[in-house]
Amino acid sequence: MNIFKSLCCFVFLLVGTVLFAQTAFIKGVVLDKKNNPVEGVNVSCGSNNTQTDGKGFFQIQIPANESVVVEFTHVSLKKASLKVTLKSKEVYLFNMYMSDQEEQMGEVVINNNKKSVQGILTFEAKNIRFIPGANAGIENVLKTLPGVNSNNELSTQYSVRGGNYDENLVYVNEIEVYRPFLIRSGQQEGLSFINTDLVQNIDFSAGGFQAKYGDKMSSVLDITYRNPTQFGASFEMSLLGGSLAVDAVSKDKKWSAITGIRYRNNSLLVNSQDTQTNYTPAFADIQANINYKASAKWSWSFLGNISQNKYLYEPLTRQTNFGTIDQPMVLAVYYQGKEKDLYNTYFGALKTAYQVNDSFSLKFISSVFHTIEQEYFDIYAQYRLGEADTNIGSDSYGDITFSRGVGSQLNHARNDLDALIANLEIKGLNNWKQNQIEWGIKYTRESIRDRISEWEVIDSAGFSIRPPIILPKNDEPYQPYSGLLVPYQSVRAINFTDIDRFSAYAQWSRKDNLGTNEIWYNLGARMQSWEVSGDNINGKIQTVFSPRAQFAIKPDWGKDMLFRFTAGIYNQPPFYRELRDYDGVVQPYTKAQKSLNIVLGNDYSFKMWERPFKLVTEAYYKKMTDVNTYTIDNVRIRYMANNNAIAYAQGVDVRLNGEFVPGTDSWISFGYLKTEENIDDKGYIARPTDQRLKFGLLFQDYMPKIPSLKLYLNLVYNTGLPGGSPSYSDPYLYQNRLNDYRRVDVGFSKVFIDQKVGMSNRKFFKNFKELSLGFEIFNLFNNQNAITNTWVRDVYSKTQYAIPNYMTSRVFNLKLTARL
Repeated sequence: MNIFKSLCCFVFLLVGTVLFAQTAFIKGVVLDKKNNPVEGVNVSCGSNNTQTDGKGFFQIQIPANESVVVEFTHVSLKKASLKVTLKSKEVYLFNMYMSDQEEQMGEVVINNNKKSVQGILTFEAKNIRFIPGANAGIENVLKTLPGVNSNNELSTQYSVRGGNYDENLVYVNEIEVYRPFLIRSGQQEGLSFINTDLVQNIDFSAGGFQAKYGDKMSSVLDITYRNPTQFGASFEMSLLGGSLAVDAVSKDKKWSAITGIRYRNNSLLVNSQDTQTNYTPAFADIQANINYKASAKWSWSFLGNISQNKYLYEPLTRQTNFGTIDQPMVLAVYYQGKEKDLYNTYFGALKTAYQVNDSFSLKFISSVFHTIEQEYFDIYAQYRLGEADTNIGSDSYGDITFSRGVGSQLNHARNDLDALIANLEIKGLNNWKQNQIEWGIKYTRESIRDRISEWEVIDSAGFSIRPPIILPKNDEPYQPYSGLLVPYQSVRAINFTDIDRFSAYAQWSRKDNLGTNEIWYNLGARMQSWEVSGDNINGKIQTVFSPRAQFAIKPDWGKDMLFRFTAGIYNQPPFYRELRDYDGVVQPYTKAQKSLNIVLGNDYSFKMWERPFKLVTEAYYKKMTDVNTYTIDNVRIRYMANNNAIAYAQGVDVRLNGEFVPGTDSWISFGYLKTEENIDDKGYIARPTDQRLKFGLLFQDYMPKIPSLKLYLNLVYNTGLPGGSPSYSDPYLYQNRLNDYRRVDVGFSKVFIDQKVGMSNRKFFKNFKELSLGFEIFNLFNNQNAITNTWVRDVYSKTQYAIPNYMTSRVFNLKLTARL
């Protein structure tokens, strides 16, 4: 038996992760208003007591995974307290400030191990705003996790374990949120719906999630906004924009509200690219979460958001150097015209929760999402492709000396979209002994009015290039070609589409003991029926079922371990984008994509350097049928809408996190992924999201002698994605890959005021709980990362050159952060 335990320990250490413990610790220093240590302070939590020593230091043990109050008392100072919820074996560093005039109440909430059992990753929101990135926020941090991939720092979109951007669920306060439809470039996206300043809890699952979550195949991001208990405010200003958040509470504590206003301008980032532009973006939104506690059993909340993204883009010139040392090449482009995009979104949700009794609760949720979008552009580009002057002393060094290709290109679009999505949902939760039963019923109505009209004309050396997909018989020069001139690419369609959806779920969870081992299991199922209708559209009702199961066991071993196994069917009924084919026409009979998902996971918690660490490892396999194939250009996805493929995804994700530096949380992640598809039985080829290797690092540090000077490092390395081929090409003929994506962002922060170590004695700053100044360097090593290729033909050799479209270069940013 001992041999069996040791063997299992060894095997799952390689695939490895974490467990439950019963206690946690708080340690720190107690200071007075002059920042001097206080001796003899009584620190108590229930029956546990201790006192500070001559240096003001204390350490106390508290129960884990439950809310407790730690009290600080002294004969000459006002009593202070800290309300805290810590994870098992969590060591929380807290420096208490005590005064003879006022009482301090702090609160720390760290989610318990129930989420770990479910395969859900939780992390604290307080440090997210300090993590550097071109698009700072929650999505920026997600991209450092294993299995989460992105090679576009201007976008908040991400792919998870072989899925695309449309396969991820995002919830805020249990309400599903949406993003604009027409976005084709990361620099057009503007703001993510999630306002980091308002966030309390962050839960993320990269696969194998429960039936209570919606019908998507890849991941779930579940955000909970905080419910404030006292007045507060925070603001941030930087060269990229600013934000303001205000917490408000009524005198009777029944009403509370948080409101956030944001503005962002990406000019600093876009101006670092190869293309020189006149660029006028304006991304702004206002968001509010209002809560009302009508009684001890009944509560109401409203979540609202208004967002306006204006994107004005006027390219001027571009010069891209590429090629080899022996044959350096240059592409020079001169532009005329401009692009004008507008995305206005309005979102409102009302939720009420009623506690019927101690074990049974109900929730009613209604939401409306309305987006009005336009995408207009006429851009004329004239280009020269040639060999670069490599003579260092030459006045034309780096310029084109011999032209291999000349031509022009005209891109035109007049795209409009108006979408209204309404939801009604009822959810129930019943706790009975060690059982938990959850169920829900939801109705969704989607109405989309869409006009797409875009085309591209290419001229090479004075000749209009015909589409490569349509090549008529040509007997030139013996007979002149008399066919009509047609655009190189053209999409024209008008769609008036309505989609009615009815979905429901039920699941049962139970925690039990198997001998001396703790076990937890969950069984559940989802169903969805939908029908597509509209002008000249006659769809049919389609229905899918999704059974899912989870099992976890914590063996009674000396090692702190938890093992997880999940399996289930995940169906993804098509959203509007998935119904629209490559020609822009809605295909109402498009079926739901299906995935058999199996995940085996292990958490291993241990101590290293006398500090807590956790190793989380998951191996997964997804078998997909009725796959809706697509191409990706920047962040724009175009579907074929014919369910003509099968596919699979398999891989391993490993994440080690802990206190590499005392008092900070950092992690290292590694992922291996292989995903391929078989289209029309032609054989397996790489999918557009086949990101084979991923390495991520998020590291926090501070100077030991100057702890107020902090460092934040964000590093991502991804191997190259497929997509180095023209969008019109046959994927079986082109299997080129982009270059590897390498990026390091670093931030330095000087904290002038921190409530944990005492308040400011200066009159002007006495109400500040936090004040810091940050300096950030994006793309520290100035790596040239390409998002796509531009294909240009050499008229002499008939060779097509892949000219990379590079992302942002090295950029510097200043940021001021304050909290009241």
